[in-house]
Amino acid sequence: MHIELSPTRPGLRVRHPDGSVTPIHPLWLRERCDGPAYMDQDNWQRLYDPTSLDPALHVTEVRELAPGGWQVRFSDGAEGHFSAARLADEAASGASNTGLPDRMAWTATLSSLPLLAWEPQAPGALQRMVTTFLQRGFIILRGVPTTEGSVLDVARTFGLPRDTNFGRLFDVRTVPNPSDLAYTGLALAPHTDNPYRDPVPGIQLLHCLANRSTGGKSTLVDGLAVAEALRARDPQAYRILSSVAVRWVYAHDATYMVDYAPIIEHDAGRQIAGIRFSPKLDFVPLLPEAELSAFYAARRTLSAMLKSDEFEIQFLLQAGDLVMFDNRRLLHGRTAFDPNEGLRHLQGCYIDIDTPRSLYRVLNGAAGPLKLAAE
Repeated sequence: MHIELSPTRPGLRVRHPDGSVTPIHPLWLRERCDGPAYMDQDNWQRLYDPTSLDPALHVTEVRELAPGGWQVRFSDGAEGHFSAARLADEAASGASNTGLPDRMAWTATLSSLPLLAWEPQAPGALQRMVTTFLQRGFIILRGVPTTEGSVLDVARTFGLPRDTNFGRLFDVRTVPNPSDLAYTGLALAPHTDNPYRDPVPGIQLLHCLANRSTGGKSTLVDGLAVAEALRARDPQAYRILSSVAVRWVYAHDATYMVDYAPIIEHDAGRQIAGIRFSPKLDFVPLLPEAELSAFYAARRTLSAMLKSDEFEIQFLLQAGDLVMFDNRRLLHGRTAFDPNEGLRHLQGCYIDIDTPRSLYRVLNGAAGPLKLAAE
């Protein structure tokens, strides 16, 4: 795909790989004028309301500045400078144009854990951490101070800790009358946290302060890899789990949260956005008997895949280790442990996914959200 001059009237058009062409709508191009007369150069917000533009606006002149760069004038007197490469990138990518590294799905054959030293001030360290996290969906940071609350310091490096009914900071250790099964020594099957929230917390951080138990191994499963495998192996199951809105519920003391969403979610570009999976919290609506039978069969298939040795990895967190994972992409759990054997104490918190994504773009030199001006 590339951008070229229109031969019949002033303007630009897209030439697709199959040889077909699409004129670039003048309003679409006009909205992307990013000079100081049209956009604030500090915050990249428009200085005008694009809905007030004349519907009959058109291009009056196109002048080539350099190979792949044009100056375009519009009928309202506005003028913009555009790069063909960047216009083509936005035209081709649509809703998938995130400016982020490609996600790298993984299974239990993952050759090595993304283990990084916690040295955020070292040259390039922060960029390596956020890049690896966005690609793999998780990182393990080694050498985080084992003082209580350190997880919040790490969280603030990547975003803003999020308050929930569990608090801004929560302790994962055995307690009497637990408000969640996480606060017991029981094994936890792969699940995502807080599926009943809107929005679901994007990232969870768990910091090991002490682990004197031989059990309690942490488990992770890449929901992206599992969902892609399910779509290839059982398209009907994938269709059901990505279309039926499930009722997600959490009720404890003064908290009663409800949200509706399918188990497999898609983004605006119809790509797999994430998985909500927590069998202790989901309630499928009363569908016709055949549809319910198909849903239950599909959920059973997905559950078996999530628990299988094909996809799940296990590792033991040591004191000073911190695992940060995408709570919408990865499912986490643990093996059982005996609380009487020794103290196992983790502290956790949540942050939203958009802040590490923003950090990645900034660290990789994004000058603004459009980046459409000609070089």
